[in-house]
Formats: sequence, C-alpha cells, structure tokens
Amino acid sequence: MSLAFCGSENNSAAYNVDKGVLNNGCFVDALNVVPHVFLLFITFPILFIGWGSQSSKVHIHHSTWLHFPGHNLRWILTFILLFVLVCEIAEGIVSDGVSESRHLHLYMPAGMAFLAAITSVVYYHNIETSNFPKLLIALLFYWTLAFITKTIKFVKFCDNGVGFSQLRFCLTGLLVILYGMLLVVEINVIRVRRYVFFKTPKEVKPPEDLQDLGVRFLQPFVNLLSKGTYWWMNTFIKTAHKKPIDLKAIGKLPIAMRALTNYIRLNEAFEAQKSKRSPYPQGSKSIWRALCCAFGRPLVLSSTFRILADLLGFAGPLCISGIVHHVGKGNNTIRPQTSLTFILLESTESVRWRIKILGVFFISSQEFLANAYVLAVLLFFALLLQRTILQASYYVAIETGINLRGAIQTKIYNKIMLLSTSNMSMGEMTAGQICNLVAIDTNQLMWFFFLCPNLWAMPVQIIAGVLLLYYLLGVSALIGAVVIIVLAPVQYFVATKLSQAQRSTLEYSNERLKKTNEMLRGIKLLKLYAWEHIFHSSVEETREKEMTSLKSFALYTSISIFMNAAIPIAAVLTTFVVHAHLTGNADFSPSVAFASLSLFHILITPLFLLSSVLRSTVKALVSVQKLGEFLSSEEIGEEQDKCSAQRNADNHSKYQVVPLKVVNRKRPAREDWNNYSSHMRRSVNITEGDDFCVKITNGFFTWTPEGSPALSNIDIRIPQGQLTMIVGQVGCGKSSLLLAALGEMQKISGNVFWNSIPDSETGEDVSPEKETTVDTEVRKRGSVAYASQKPWLLNATVEENITFESPFNKQRYKAVIDACSLQPDIDILPHGDQTQIGERGINLSGGQRQRISVARALYQQTNVVFLDDPFSALDIHLSDHLMQEGILKMLREDKRTIILVTHKLQYLPHADWIIAMKDGTIQREGTLKDIQNSESELFEHWKTLMNRQDQELEKETIIERKSVLERKNHRRTRYSRDARLKDDEEDEEEITESDDDDNLSSVLHQRAKMPWRACGKYLSSAGILLLPLLVLSQLLKHTVMVAIDYWLAKWTSDVISAKSELEQKNCSVCQEFNHSRYSKVFSILCCLGIILCLVTSIAVEWTGLKVAKKLHYCLLNKIILAPMRFFETTPLGSILNRFSADCNTIDQHIPATLECLSRSTLLCVSALAVISYVTPMFLIALLPLAIICYFIQKYFRVASRDLQQLDDSTQLPLLCHFSETVEGLTTIRAFRYEARFRQKLLEYTDSNNIASLFLTAANRWLEVRMEYIGACVVLIAAVTSITNSLYNHLSSGLVGLGLTYALMVSNYLNWMVRNLADMEIQLGAVKRINGLLKTEAENYEGLLSPSQIPQNWPDRGEIQIQNLSVRYDSNLKPVLKHVSAHISPGQKIGICGRTGSGKSSFSLAFFRMVDTFEGRIIIDGIDIAKLPLQTLRSRLSIILQDPILFSGTIRFNLDPEKKCTDSMLWEALEIAQLKHVVKALPGGLDAIVTEGGENFSQGQRQLFCLARAFVRKTSIFIMDEATASIDMATENILQKVVMTAFADRTVVTIAHRVHTILNSDLVIVMKRGVILEYDKPEVLLEQEDSVFASFVQADK
Repeated sequence: MSLAFCGSENNSAAYNVDKGVLNNGCFVDALNVVPHVFLLFITFPILFIGWGSQSSKVHIHHSTWLHFPGHNLRWILTFILLFVLVCEIAEGIVSDGVSESRHLHLYMPAGMAFLAAITSVVYYHNIETSNFPKLLIALLFYWTLAFITKTIKFVKFCDNGVGFSQLRFCLTGLLVILYGMLLVVEINVIRVRRYVFFKTPKEVKPPEDLQDLGVRFLQPFVNLLSKGTYWWMNTFIKTAHKKPIDLKAIGKLPIAMRALTNYIRLNEAFEAQKSKRSPYPQGSKSIWRALCCAFGRPLVLSSTFRILADLLGFAGPLCISGIVHHVGKGNNTIRPQTSLTFILLESTESVRWRIKILGVFFISSQEFLANAYVLAVLLFFALLLQRTILQASYYVAIETGINLRGAIQTKIYNKIMLLSTSNMSMGEMTAGQICNLVAIDTNQLMWFFFLCPNLWAMPVQIIAGVLLLYYLLGVSALIGAVVIIVLAPVQYFVATKLSQAQRSTLEYSNERLKKTNEMLRGIKLLKLYAWEHIFHSSVEETREKEMTSLKSFALYTSISIFMNAAIPIAAVLTTFVVHAHLTGNADFSPSVAFASLSLFHILITPLFLLSSVLRSTVKALVSVQKLGEFLSSEEIGEEQDKCSAQRNADNHSKYQVVPLKVVNRKRPAREDWNNYSSHMRRSVNITEGDDFCVKITNGFFTWTPEGSPALSNIDIRIPQGQLTMIVGQVGCGKSSLLLAALGEMQKISGNVFWNSIPDSETGEDVSPEKETTVDTEVRKRGSVAYASQKPWLLNATVEENITFESPFNKQRYKAVIDACSLQPDIDILPHGDQTQIGERGINLSGGQRQRISVARALYQQTNVVFLDDPFSALDIHLSDHLMQEGILKMLREDKRTIILVTHKLQYLPHADWIIAMKDGTIQREGTLKDIQNSESELFEHWKTLMNRQDQELEKETIIERKSVLERKNHRRTRYSRDARLKDDEEDEEEITESDDDDNLSSVLHQRAKMPWRACGKYLSSAGILLLPLLVLSQLLKHTVMVAIDYWLAKWTSDVISAKSELEQKNCSVCQEFNHSRYSKVFSILCCLGIILCLVTSIAVEWTGLKVAKKLHYCLLNKIILAPMRFFETTPLGSILNRFSADCNTIDQHIPATLECLSRSTLLCVSALAVISYVTPMFLIALLPLAIICYFIQKYFRVASRDLQQLDDSTQLPLLCHFSETVEGLTTIRAFRYEARFRQKLLEYTDSNNIASLFLTAANRWLEVRMEYIGACVVLIAAVTSITNSLYNHLSSGLVGLGLTYALMVSNYLNWMVRNLADMEIQLGAVKRINGLLKTEAENYEGLLSPSQIPQNWPDRGEIQIQNLSVRYDSNLKPVLKHVSAHISPGQKIGICGRTGSGKSSFSLAFFRMVDTFEGRIIIDGIDIAKLPLQTLRSRLSIILQDPILFSGTIRFNLDPEKKCTDSMLWEALEIAQLKHVVKALPGGLDAIVTEGGENFSQGQRQLFCLARAFVRKTSIFIMDEATASIDMATENILQKVVMTAFADRTVVTIAHRVHTILNSDLVIVMKRGVILEYDKPEVLLEQEDSVFASFVQADK
C-alpha cells in the first residue's frame, strides 16, 4: 500500500484547491506542522549547548532552582496536551484504516506536535534551572504560531459543517484551548519577571532552603514531573548503593517542615481555640479543632487526590470489558446484549459512524472507543495517571502526618519543662507514661492522619463499584456485594479482637521486659547468690502468659488473613452461580465475567481497609484524650505566679534598703574578703540583713497539694559566698529542703527569697539601676549548679556530661577531673572521655556516676552550687580529695555559695554555717561554735560519731597513686576487645559473615545481599513438620486460585460459542445452555480454595509462634548462664534490645510479613504464568521488564534498609531525650537550661522527621516505578492478546483471564518488593539473636557429685589461699598475682588498699566469678574449683557495694528461695536496724518494693542488702565496701552487730573507711594485686612506716 502525505487515491479530493487553499484539509494539516518544525529547529542547538554545560551543575548546585510564575499550571497543561495529541494520533490512525491508501496528514502533524510538546517542556525546564528567562521568547513564538494554525483548522471545520459528533472536531477544539492557555501562561511570565519589553527585569532570589546546600530533601522544590515520579530521588538511591546513607547524606529539613515551624503553626491554632472557648481550652474537641485548623488543608488535597485515583481505578474493569467484547466480535461471535462500555457510551441520537468531509474520513467517538487497541492504550494511560495520583495522595498524607508528629512532640516537651515535680514523684505521671505519649500516641495520630483520606474516599469507591456491578450483572451483583458487606462487620470484630490480643500481649511483654531488665541489672548479685534459676523461671512464667496471648493474637491474625483471601472467592462464587442459574437468558459473556471479577478485586480493598481505618480512628481519639489530660496537668510556674503579687506587696518595705548594700559588694570588697583567714571567715556575722543567698521564712512545703507537709516551719538563711552544710539522719528532709529552695516543691505557706548576684560567667557586676529593678521585682533566681542525690547522666560522652553545654575550658576541665579523681576512671573507659555513657552507653559504677554528676556542678560557673550527698558512693580517699580540691579549693576560694548535704560529719569543721535537720524541721542552725555553745549534747553526739577531735583535716601527703597506671592497663585491655562490639553494633551485624574484611567493596556487597542465612535459621527453627506444610499449602492454594479463574474463562467462552451455534442454526426450540456442570466444578474449586486459604494462614502463624517460643527460650538460657565478663563488656541496652525490639519483631511482625511476601510473590508468578500461557509472545517483552524490575528492587532494598535503620536510630535519641529530661527535670530547671534542651529536642525531632520523610519518598519512588512497570505489563499483555485473538482465534475468555491477571500484577509487584525489603530488615532481628546464641556459657558442672559434698559444708569457715593468680579474661593481665593467705575459722579479716588494688577481685575469686589460672582456694578442706558453681555460690554470702533491690515484696527480696520463717526474717531486719521501718509499712514483710527499690533511700537499701546476707546464715560472710552510703551513726551500730551476730562466722570486710576494720583480727593491705602487709591491726599501727598506719592517719 503506497504512502503519501495526502494519500494516493486517483480520485482523491485531497489535492483539490478549487475552493481556496485553506479549504483543502491536507493543506491545513501541512500548515499545522510549521510551528512544530520551527520549535524543534530553534531549541535543539540551545538544548545541546545548554545541556553540555548544565548537566554537571544541575544536581550539585541546586540553589538556582527558581520556579517561573505559572510553573505548575504549565506542567499540567503540557501533560493534558500530550494526552490529547496521543488521542489525535490514534484517531488519525483509526480513521485512516478505512481508506485504501495511507494518509500521513491525519497523524503526522499530531506526531510532530507531540515531539514539539515534549521538547517545549524539556527546554523550559532547562531554562528554569539555569535561570535564563530571555530564552523563553522562543516558546512565546511557538505557542502563538501553534495557536493560530490550530484556530485556522478549527474554523475550517466549523465552516464545513463538521460538528461535535466527530471526534477530530472535539480534539481540535481542545488543542486550540490548550495552546491558548499556554500562550497566556507564557505572557504572564513576561508580565511578572519583566525579562523582555521592560527596562528593568525583576531580580528574584531562590527560596531560603535552596540557598542552603545542606537541604537535600527536594520534593517541595522540584518540577511537577519530578514531584510525581520522585525523579530527584534517583541520584540519592544510586549513591546509597555506593556508600551507606547517614544523617549527613540526608541533610536538613526544609524550613516549612521543621518541627519549630509546625509547632508555631499548631500553637497559634491552640491559642485561637483558647480565645474562642475559654472554659476547657485543653479538651479533646478543642485539640481536634486545633489539629484540623493547623494541618487540615493538605489533608483535603490528599483526599481529593485519593477520590480521583479511586474513580480512575474503575477504568481497568471498563477497558477489560470493552477489549474482551471487541475481541469476541472480531472472532465472529455474536454481539452480546450488554457490554458495559457501550451502555455508558451510547448516545441518544443515532450517529452515522463514518463520514467523509474535505476529502478525508472522520469517525465518531463510539467507533474510536470500539477499537480494542485504543482501549488498551487508554487503559495504559489511565493506569499511569491513577497510580501517580494515588502515590501523590499517600505522600501528602504522610508528610502531613510527620509534620503533625513533630509539632505535637515539641508541644509535649514544652509542657514537660513546666510540669510540677510532685506530679512525677507521686506517680500521677510516670516517666513511662510520658514516653508512651511521645512514642506511641504521637505515632497513632500520625497514622490516623495518613489513613484519614480513606475515610472519605472509601464510601465513594464502594458506591461506584456496586453501581457498576449492578449494571453488569443485575440483581446477582447485589447478592455478591451483600456477601462482602455482611462479612465486613465480622472483619471489624476480628480486628478489634486482634487489637485486644495485641494489647494484652504488650502488657505481658512489658512485664517480661521489666523482669528481664531487673535480672540483667542485678545479674552480678544473682550469680553470687546462685539465684539465676529463680529469676529465670520467673521470666519464663511471664513469657508463658505472653505466649498464651500471642496464641490468640496469632489465631485472630490467621482468621483475618483467611478472610482477606476467602471473602472475594465466596463473593465471586455466589454471584456467578446465582447469575447463571437465576437469570435464565442472562448475558454470561467473558467481557461481563472478567469485568465483574476485576470489580470484585477493587471492591475488596476498601472493605479490608475499613477495619484498620476504624481501628486507627478509635486509637487516635484515645490518644487525643490522653494528650488533653497531659496538657492540662499541673504546672510548676502556676503556684509561683500566684504568690508573686502578694510577695511584692508584703516585702516591698523590707527590700527598700537592700539594693544599695548589694551595690557595695563590688570587686574591691571581694578582694578584702580574701584577706580573712579561714578561722576569721567562720566568725563573720552572718545574720546581717542582706548577706544571704537564699532565705526561707516560715516555710511549709509539701509534695502533693492535699498531702501533709514534708517540711514544716522552715526558717533559714543561707549565707552568700560561703559553705553551708546540711546534716541529719537518713530521711529527715535534707534533699527536700534543697528542692524547696529551688522551687520544685509545692509551697503551702511562707516565702523563699533569692538574693541574685551576677554570675561569674559573665564577670560583670550589675549597675545600681539594674540592680534596683531586679530587686524591687521578685528576685528571680539565677542558674544553680545542682548535683542531685541520685546522679543524673545524659546519654552523651563523659566530656559532654561534665561540661554540660558550657563552653569548653581545658584548664578548668582538667582541674575538675582531678578534683573528682576521675582520670583513672576515664583511662579505663574504651574511648577515654569520649566514651558514651548514660542509659545507652557503658555501665558505670555508682561512684563513677556520682563523681561525674559532681564534676558537672564544679565545672559550671554559677554563683550558687547545691551538692546533695556527693560523698555517698565514694571511699574515704576520694571523698577527702573531692572535699579539699573540689569544694574547698575550687568553690569556696572562688566565693561561691555552696550548700552541701552530707552524712560525713568529719567535714563539719570546714562549714561556715551548719543546718541540722530532724523529721522535716530545722533542729538547729549556726556555726559549729554556736552549736558547741548552745547545743552541747548534739555537738558531743557528733563528736563521738566523727570518732576524732575537732581539728582541720590533714592533707593526704602519704598516699601516692602508683596503682593507677597498672589499673589503667588492666581495664583498658579488658574493654578494648569489646569496645567494637558496642560501638558499631549495627555495622558489625551487617558484616559478621566476612570476618574482619573491612574493605569497602565487600561491605557494600554484603549490604546488597539478602540475609539468606538468617532466613534459613528462622525457617529451620519451625521444625521438620511445619516447613513442608507451609510450602505445599501455599503452592496448592495459588494453583487452585488460578484453576478457579481458568474454569471461569472456559465456562464463559463455552456459553458464548454455544449461543453463536444456536444463532447459526437459528432454531427457536433449542434447549437452553446447561450451566449446572460448570457451576458444580466452579463451586468445588472455590470451596477448595477457601479451605486452602485457611490452612495457609494457620500454617504461617503457627510457624511464627513455634519459632518465637524457641528463639526466646534459647536466648534467655544463654544469657543467664553467660559469664560475668560478658555483661561487663556488652552494654545492657543492647542485650535488652534483643529481648524487647527483636523478640517483638519475631513474635508479631515476621509471620505477617512472611505471609504477605509469599502471597504477593506467588500471585505475581502465577499471573505472569497465566499471561504467558494466553500469549506466549508476552515472554519476549517480559525479559527487559524483569531486568528493570530486578535493578529497581536491588537499589531500593539497600536504600530502604539504610533509611529504615536511620529512622529507628534517630527515634532512639529522641525518646531518650524525653526520658532523660523527665528524669533530670529538677537539674535542668536548677541550671536554667530549659532553652538549650528545647533546642536539642528540635534537632532530634528534625533528624527523625527527615529520615521518615526520605523513607516515605523512597517507598513512593519504588511504588511509582513498580506501578509503571505493571502498567507496561498490562499494555503489552493487552496488545499481544488482542493481536493473538484477532489472527489466531484465541478465545475471548482467555483474553479476559490474561488481562485480569495483568491488572493484578500491577497491584502486587510493589507489595512484593516492599515486603522483601521489610523481611530483610526484620530478619536482622533473627541474625542479632543468633549472634548472642553463640555466647559461651559459664562452666556450671563440678568434678564432685552432690553426694561427695557434705550437707552443711562449709561448717567451720576455714579458708586457705594458695599461690592464687586471677584475671578477668584469658587475654588480659592478672589482677591478683601469687596471693597466699590463711584465715582461721571465725576470724574477722579486713582488706584495704587503694582503688584498683585488687580488693574486689579478691572477693570475687571466692565465687569463681573471675578466671583463676593459677593456685587454688580451699574452704574447709575442699578445693572450690571442684565444686559445681551452683553449690559453691549458694553456700557463701556477700554484700556488694551497690545496693540492689528487686521489685516485689520485702519478703521476696530477703528470701526469694522461700526457705525462712517470718521470725528469721524479722531477726535479720532487727540486726540491720530496719525492723521499725518495715513495721511502719503497710503489709510489713509483704510491703511492696518498687523497681530498683526507689521507695527507700540509698542507705536503707544498703541495710536491706545486709539483712539479706544475714538471712543466709552461711559460715563465711564477705562485705564488699558495704557501708558506703550509710550515715556514721548507723554504721557504728552495724559494726557492733556484725561483731556480735557473727561472732562464730568468718567475716571478710573490704573497706572504704579504714576505721571500720580497726577491730578486725587480721588486716590485709593490698597493692596492685599483691599482698603488701598481712598482720594484726595493732601490730601494723605500731610500725611507723606501715602503709596501713598511713591509711588510718589519712582517715582521721
């Protein structure tokens, strides 16, 4: 067939120009080519030159991305233009098919226009990114020309009577409008930017974000195409494959998305609500209103997108119906009565299908849409558009959710900063509740906002779907719909049951974690007391309960999965069987059957989503309620404000004189101060009117508003620039007094005055005027350096903990480290002072934590320092050093006001002012001289406690620190090996398999690989029976599913062929087609499918349960039997993570992901198999698509995993920041550091949000690409099957089958890749647990059998130590070297030595907690190395330095083995001076101990630990620095008791305070792991040069 522009028929009117050139259709079409050719010629050179220079710039320097006015409109119009042009090309080709020769002019101009449109937008994009508007003039000419030529064509059509019934007329009209609008957009750019026709062009700056190269999240700034397809993510995802993504790679958040911006927006909405309705500003309703006001608009946009996408989704079934119908006709089968496409498109007037005007054929839209190929192309475009809009809807909703989460978290944080302390301490609001609010409730709200568009879109989708089904199938469709709708409430019921099961599982797992946490924190004690089995069984018991609720969780999950799969089968079954049998002459053609099948697939989705959307809505309502309660809880500032006014009024006269006096305290005066000697300083008259720092008058303070006062009748003044000490017995209100001064307690009556003087940080003195204004108002207190009794550490490095946001001053830092004797401790940390400590870091001892906390207070430059019992966990040397170097030298000589709470009465002589407290009141205040004169009894009492005369403390000159170096080496090697383990736990997991192969390529290779090994481990844990069941049931299920649809294709095709035969025979009496045989087979297959759905869902969940149970059991067993060394080198947090996050993943997430993954993969595979069976040609096209798919998923998985880990790892610091703020609230407020902490929060929130946003964008990136590949599959499948059908007579039923499955592929492809990525991340949990399962256990077996060990061994308590050498690990230096000693039965031995001399290692050697590699210990004639560990440890007793109590009753803490009677327990409590305390508690011995024993003071906890050891009644008793946190009076009583109660037992005491071992029978002095002196104390004291004597001297 010949080819010519105007066709080559002889009688063609195409070349006829009798009526004028413009009346020739072909000429007009040729004219239309001119503008396009013009554009292509002009722009190509510019593009090539421009691209050459631009390509490198575009990505690197994106600060030039400026959008010209009308940017988005231009892109939308261009897309519409391209679509219309495609239609024009198609229309030309279809109408050209009628004539004998080819008429190029019908579609070539449209083709050129298509090229030109693409060129125009590419050209525009390049000009825009390089900001060169003058070049846009070419486009202005192009739009003008195109508009003119199209208008000419349109006018000619009108003249010749072509009207709306012809498709080409409509298309031309549309093109005129589009070109006109594009021209207007172009003119608007000139009007706004003035780049031409104006003298001064307008200078425009890029948005602020783009000037900052740190912003890498470009979604808000790129053009529409890139926005819709996430094209800008390409480079990001490619680089992720080359190097791991970190926070630096993802950069900063754009300003509009930052937490602060969103917080301000939310706060404004809250304020607006407050002003509207005053009574309950924080109620749920007003919170919802504020949220909608602040974040409602993007949600409306998202919902609009969603509804549009859902409506476009119906194009699939409609096009399938049309194509199958057309193919059926092409196969010479009859035309069925109804085909949906025609019902919708038949117009009222009867139209002539084809007319010939201007020498060419015109066709109507009906004929155009009756072409199967056209429908295939339309379906392709509909799919592309639908998927793009859907992803846009998701993205907008998630972005809004993330912004909202950031805003709410900031709001909660600001509220925390104002919370009253009593709320926290009295348990109204625990740290846990607040963390839940942040971790769970804000996420619930975020998810609600993400799912919110479904609420409006779902009803629309369901109604439209049911209407279309009714159109196709009549009444029987309604029956199918009813099946679905009746089962939807069942779905909802199952969903609610599921969330209940999840909640109870969560409660049990929280309880299990609490127990595991306690077990791990007290592991040293458990091992020493041989109590592992008790705690092990306790955790196992809770795990059993958890497994029970997990079983119900699994059951409901499997029912839910089953229903998801079975409901569509049931609906299709009922519908088709009813349709075939009830409606006698029903149309049961393939076009109807497969269109309805697709519609059912579409309908199922919203109905399943419904349950999760409703659940999410309910959760969001609850969360908002919680949030409302939290935001309306009591604040600390409220009470202060109330009394400020009256305070002003009351005290104005008092303060009139003060400012002048304060002014006099200037620099010269300060220098005079230095001339007083320390004795002079004590006699200064402190009671002068103004010379106080804090004054409390007539103060009554309480913790709870309705409770009785904790402090009553407080009248004190704290002198300025001096050292005040507060003393008193345990629990008399010393700490409360400090907090009352800081404004943390609730004041019932009285006043607190602060006399602020300038901070030494600034060094300025305040001018008189300023001072006056400061004082006439209420005096605001400045920053106070406060070290609380329970040390509070940040999750940061040691250095950051000490400098605490202050500028770093090396000299001062060194001095503070020295004063707190922290250097030796820093040396043994794996990374020195850059080691992470705090909750997530290395575990420090109590003493180390306390000294860091004190060091922080010393380092600050504030005028006032509050130290709450800083010596409680320190030995005598450290305490003295801290007192001398830190408190006296650094603080007092610097004229700082110091308030020191302490039990160490020997420091009282240093005090300038003493406050003695008793039972919440002030017993006495004054100087030591005053108290000596007026309260001689009290003074004498103190004196006896101090065990010495009132004299200045002698400097420690004798003891040098030689031991430091050796200790440094020992511990450094001890940590070094495991430092890696903690540091990059995650990275290390990644690369476990390649040993230490650190080169980058292998690491990257590892990142790209699936963790098959972990997958194998997981599946193999399921056991030999379940695994084949799992695999077989899945395969069978999908085979049956395909069989069902194949049978449907056969059935419908047979119906059609039977009908056509009938029509050909033309007999009226012929029998009806018999459906019963087909419907029986169909029903059997469907029922089989439903049963298999049930089997697979149960098999998956059952597997999950079995694996979860097995892995947890193995893990717990391994951990509890691991050697102590493992716990010293592995951070507690990382072990706990295995039990919490990883176990949760294995319990709840992996089974669901596994099910989803296997389902989507098998669906895709079966779909591709079916399409290939229907049209083998499809396989050729499948190969390139598969390759593209493989690369997309490969790149995506790596990026997705990194981003997921970033998302998780950035969430952790955020949550930790909340919990550490809650714990350290008093410290932060004392320091006045609220603003700094808020700033930190904003940084953490932003980094978490940017990770979440990138993760979302990456998911959208994948989904858009997968959906496009899916659309290509549909297009190829449609085109090949149409061709196959028309030329090879393929049955229309199989065409329908192929297309229905092709549509399914596009749905499930991205699910497959997403689930693969999720699975990979979740298998990380299995991998990490597997790593811990390789831990070596301690050797619990002994050489002696139980029968060989005497029942009451050791009964005498004789200990022989022979040439003992001990080390912590086989590759470390020994900590005890060749130690020998003999301890007779019943002797009292004292061991002393500097820190790190090996004292504690000595005590651990008795329990085989350390590696004894030489020598032996013989107790009562038995070598302890031969005993089973359990036996050995259960027959000895030890009290550790750090007191450990477990949650439970007092009885459980004293005797977890339940071996003792009540009288024995009371006796032990009496010995430990606790009987009166326990008697007073509700429940006595059954009184509750909270976690960690927090409801008792540090001293009382230590006494409980003593009582616990007394209960054991063993003949050997070891005390390891056990009286460190007890006041001296109690300690003296205890010493006497130990001597009497243990008269017949062997007692080994390791001493902090040397005077505690002066009454021992023998003293051992140790140094660097060897025994230096070994004799009776009196003998050693007589020797002048003995080390022991020098210790005692220093301890005076």
